[in-house]
Amino acid sequence: MLSPLAKKRLTYEPPIPKILKDLSKVTFRHEHAMAPHADIAALFPQTISGEVASAEVTETQKLGPLKIGVVFSGGPASGGHNVIAGLFDALQKLANGSTLIGFQDGPQGIIDGEFVVITAKLLENYRNQGGFDLLGSGRVKIETDVQLQSSMAQMKKIGLDGLVIIGGDDSNTNAAVLAEYFAKHECKTRVIGVPKTIDGDLQNPYVEISFGFDTATKTYSELIGNIARDALSSKKYYHFIRLMGRTASHIALECALSTHPNLVLISEEKKSLSAITKEIVDLVKERAAEGKHYGVILVPEGLIESMPDINLNMSDDIARHLGVERDAHGNVNVSAIETEKFLIYNVKKELGEKFAALSHFFGYEGRCGLPTNFDANYCYVLGMAAALLVARGETSKMAFVGHLSHPPEKWTVGGVSLTALMHLEERKGKRIPVIAKALVDLHGKAYREMQAQRAQWRLHDDYLSPGPIQFV
Repeated sequence: MLSPLAKKRLTYEPPIPKILKDLSKVTFRHEHAMAPHADIAALFPQTISGEVASAEVTETQKLGPLKIGVVFSGGPASGGHNVIAGLFDALQKLANGSTLIGFQDGPQGIIDGEFVVITAKLLENYRNQGGFDLLGSGRVKIETDVQLQSSMAQMKKIGLDGLVIIGGDDSNTNAAVLAEYFAKHECKTRVIGVPKTIDGDLQNPYVEISFGFDTATKTYSELIGNIARDALSSKKYYHFIRLMGRTASHIALECALSTHPNLVLISEEKKSLSAITKEIVDLVKERAAEGKHYGVILVPEGLIESMPDINLNMSDDIARHLGVERDAHGNVNVSAIETEKFLIYNVKKELGEKFAALSHFFGYEGRCGLPTNFDANYCYVLGMAAALLVARGETSKMAFVGHLSHPPEKWTVGGVSLTALMHLEERKGKRIPVIAKALVDLHGKAYREMQAQRAQWRLHDDYLSPGPIQFV
C-alpha cells in the first residue's frame, strides 16, 4: 500500500535534457580526456581507455530490439527506481520490442540467473519512490573464475545486449571486471555502471555527485534541525550525532551547512583523538561560561579511523565500554565502534559524569526515503543515459549527467571510462584495482564555506531547522 503522498509522487514526470528529446538522433563523440594508470592497463587490456563519451545530436540512427539487464548492488539510495524507469522508457523509445529484465537480490541474481521481466505494469507503483524493493539488492562481489563464468553463461543464455549495474565504487569496479571478462571471451553483453551511494564519495571530473546523496542529507538535516530545536528548548544536553560516511565526510559537511551545529568534525582534517577531545571540552567550557549547557555536534561515521593517535587495538576497558568485541587475532572491529559514544566517553573523562550528553546515529533513515525532485530527475536521466550507452555500443563506462547546477533541460549526458577511474589499493593484504573514493576537498568551496561560519556556530545558537523534504 502507498501513502497519499507516495501515490501523488507516482504522477510526477521528471523533466529531461533538451538533448534527449529525440533519442533516435543521439550518438556519442569520443575524447581522450583521462590517462589510465599503467598498472590498470595491464589488468584490463581489452577495455582500458581514457575515453569520455559525450552525447550529441546527429542523424536518426535506427535500431533493432534490444535486451538489457539491470541490477541493484550494495546499499539502497533514493532514486534507484527512477534509474530503472529511465532505462525502461528510453528502451521503448529507442527500439520497439525491446526488453528490460531485472536481476533479483543483487549480483547473486546475475550468477544464478534469477530475474524478472520489467513491464510498464510492474513499474507503475515504483516511479519516484524510494528503496530498491522492486528487485532487492545485495553485496556479493563477482570476482572468482566460477562466478565470472556463471555470469557470462547467464548473459549468453538470456541473450543480453547490455547489463547496467547500479552501485557505488566497489560495484562499479565490479562492472569494469565484468566488462573486461565479457570482452575477453567475446560475449556481446556490454556493461555500464550508474553512480549510486548516499555517502557522496563517488565523484570525479565527470560525475559531479552520486545519486541518493541529496535525499539522504536532506533527510538527516531535518532530524538534526529537530534535535537542535530540542536542545535549544530543553537546554540541558549535548547531542552527539553520528552520520553515515565511513571514509569520506561529505554527509557531515553538507548537513552542517544545512543546520549550523555548534561543531562538525571532518575526518579528512586528520585530527588526533586528544585534539578532538580538547576541542569539544573547550567548546563545552566556553558555552558554559555563557550559561549554555547544551549543544549539537556532528560526527562522521569513520572519524575514529582517521585519528593518528588511536591505537585500534585499544585497551580492554575502552573496548568493553563501547561494546566492541575482538576477533580471533585480538583486533578490534572498527566498523562496530559507536564513535559518538567513544567521544562522549573521552569528554566525560575530562569533565566528569556531570557532563550530560545523548548519542544518536542516523544511517538507515536516509537510504530509502521518497527521492527529492533532484534525485528523481537525476536518476531518470541517468537511466536514459545508460540505455543510450548500451544502444550505441559502449562498454566499461560509468553513465554521467553534467551541469547539474543548471535546470534539467540544460543537463548533458555521457559515459566516462571505468578503467580510467581506477587505481591499485591494498585490501586484505593484496593490491587490487578499485575506483578511488572521493574525499572532502579541504580547499574546496563547501569546506571553505563551512570554515567561514564555524566560529559563529560554535558559541551562538545559529541552528537552522530545514524541515521535511518539499516536492513543490
